[in-house]
Amino acid sequence: MTATLRVKVVPGSSREAITGRLGDRLKVRVSAPPEAGAANQAVCRLIAEALGVRARDVRITSGQTRPEKTLEIDGVDQSAADALADT
Repeated sequence: MTATLRVKVVPGSSREAITGRLGDRLKVRVSAPPEAGAANQAVCRLIAEALGVRARDVRITSGQTRPEKTLEIDGVDQSAADALADT
């Protein structure tokens, strides 16, 4: 089972948090800078922690170099990902 989640990432924030919906995306703040993939790794770790899966089960399928990203999460059904986005 694999879920899809669309996120808007704000790198370089003072704290890491999932802050809720922003349009059709989930807004995610990470403290890592947008350099050398650090922010992408932080997003994967944060989403994995929130959904109770390993960070390697979360991968960015589009938007690697943009703030708007699409993630695929293994081991989670779509309803769990949607519930996270609705918090």
